[in-house]
Amino acid sequence: MNRDIKIPCVIILISEIMDRRRYLKGVVLGAGTAGLSGCLGGNDSTSNSSGGNGSGSGGSGGNGSSGGSGGGATQIAIISSPAGFGDNAFNDNALMGLKDASDNYNIKVNQVEETDPSNYESVQANLAQEGSYGVIVLVASEHLNALEQNASDYPDQNWMLINDYVDQPNVSGWIAANNQMSFLAGVLAGTMTTEQLDHKGGSTTPNTAQVGFVGGQDTNFINTYERSYAEGAQWVNENVKVNAGYAGSFSDASAAANIANSQYDNGADIIYHAASAAGTGVFSAAQNKGRFAVGVDVDQSQTQPDYKDVIIGSGVKHLNESTQTVAEAAAQGKFKSVTGQNRLTIDNKGVDVVIGKAFKNNLPDVISKKIDQAKKGLSNGDIELSCGPTGC
Repeated sequence: MNRDIKIPCVIILISEIMDRRRYLKGVVLGAGTAGLSGCLGGNDSTSNSSGGNGSGSGGSGGNGSSGGSGGGATQIAIISSPAGFGDNAFNDNALMGLKDASDNYNIKVNQVEETDPSNYESVQANLAQEGSYGVIVLVASEHLNALEQNASDYPDQNWMLINDYVDQPNVSGWIAANNQMSFLAGVLAGTMTTEQLDHKGGSTTPNTAQVGFVGGQDTNFINTYERSYAEGAQWVNENVKVNAGYAGSFSDASAAANIANSQYDNGADIIYHAASAAGTGVFSAAQNKGRFAVGVDVDQSQTQPDYKDVIIGSGVKHLNESTQTVAEAAAQGKFKSVTGQNRLTIDNKGVDVVIGKAFKNNLPDVISKKIDQAKKGLSNGDIELSCGPTGC
């Protein structure tokens, strides 16, 4: 696998929903440690707060132990990952699950954007000290070290951690199989780089099978996406060439575009990104170069409609159903039913790959066959991945 030179600047469904929701509620209320999946929605109950000091809207209603099952609204806080809200991917997906929950229960959401991980311990602690929140949702594993301290320091505060887990009775941890999701994205890209595709001025060159990957920060966590994607592409065809590059962070789309442009110029037909908000740089490069891309976390052909004609598919994980389930458990005073380590996998439809909106009837039948074969292989253990869900 070839790596592009790192640029030293910053970058960055649905017929099955009800079945997944019924599955999730049944398992959570019965066992408390199951994983699942998601759907999007929203209303106007979200309040905004700057993340600098971690102070939220507070208010009466919820409390750390009962989740606000009294007469007032259940207060829920959500602290962003370093990518921040408005990424049309990871953070927004988690937030929308809370908004879905507020459609069903009297829930008020305090949205706290904090993009500097060095502030996470104090931001978490300040919210916990208010004593107002039925649960505080932490988006991404960058919150892990801070939560290891705060979960112990504030035992009456309920916490939800996405992408990792802390072994404390007041923590609901949710880990998505990012490795499985990215493998499927690789299967999609690895298949299509060997097929002729012409769409709205874009095309593949199947005689030179080559794909690319653009990550945000070069971390062990994002390496999971890269390596699993490469394994998926080369599972289809061991001769597929995979280029990989990192931009330095998750916010600068121009840096992501620079890397993507280089990979397209070098022969990549399709690029998968794990760069959060910076991923728009990959999509714009695909448009400019007449090539294609694969989105991440949500169906980005839907959340990024300006790029629907280059996004052939997306690796998805249904975090919004997870946050919705945890929020509703807190509102019912049943937070204990969701504590422990929960997983989103292929087997419980928590992760998947979906075909882009403009390509649903525009891709060859071999795509669905290869994806189905890959899912079966991952599920029965015939396909073994070198990286786990959160690191290699």
